[in-house]
Amino acid sequence: MLDKVNDILAYDFVRNALLAGSIAAILGAVVGYFVIIRNVGFAAHALAHIGFTGATGAALLGLSSLQGMLVISCVAGTMMGISGNKLHRSELAIGMVLSFALGIGTLFLALYKGFVGQASSILFGNIFGVSQSQIVATMVLAILSLAALAIFSRRLLFASLQPDLAESRGISLTALSTAFMVILAIAVTLASQVVGILLVFTLVIGPAGIAARFCRGFWGSIFFSILIGLGSVWVGILLACVSNWPPSFWITAMIFVLYLFGETLSRYVLRLER
Repeated sequence: MLDKVNDILAYDFVRNALLAGSIAAILGAVVGYFVIIRNVGFAAHALAHIGFTGATGAALLGLSSLQGMLVISCVAGTMMGISGNKLHRSELAIGMVLSFALGIGTLFLALYKGFVGQASSILFGNIFGVSQSQIVATMVLAILSLAALAIFSRRLLFASLQPDLAESRGISLTALSTAFMVILAIAVTLASQVVGILLVFTLVIGPAGIAARFCRGFWGSIFFSILIGLGSVWVGILLACVSNWPPSFWITAMIFVLYLFGETLSRYVLRLER
């Protein structure tokens, strides 16, 4: 078994996939915790699909789909952030913008005449096709995002749990929301490399949602979420190498199984112990 794993790790594209996937999983797990407590899961889902328009538009122009998605997602995140702490009450407006953006993305995809695999990688991810330059860009973006989040995480946590009290103490909810939504847009973009735009919600929200069922403290939830994210990505990539099935399937399947296990344990086993 160990010999088989060593043989798999001998390939550069596998090591690149593990590194890029690890970076995306860590950022997604940390950002996902704040998505859960701020109740902006629908906004995170919308950012991924709005990014589809940027990715297909960039591919149509012969540019990097990752850069296109990053730009349009950050713009959309900034606009969502202006709503401040009332974002979760703007789901109708977000849904309308999302529908229109998907329509435009579908048009761009229909006009795209290039390699069909490019369109497939946008939708479902292509972690094995990540280049060294993309890894460097991914690492820089993740480090900057985590550093920024670390700077205002205390205020963001306070504003998420006690928005009225935070505002009365002079904390700008709009500025915090805007900064967080831009970071969320970056996390969604990086996660799309691993599982694709259609499945990005799983990697960003799944680990944090599972961790929230068992952990109540801040650091415990963050570390458990990172552990789930990293484990799912690593095992999913290795299983993809062995089975020749898509890594996005294995990653989402593992997170779903962990979710079911967590829900069962939380609802029945832990409840009986109490």
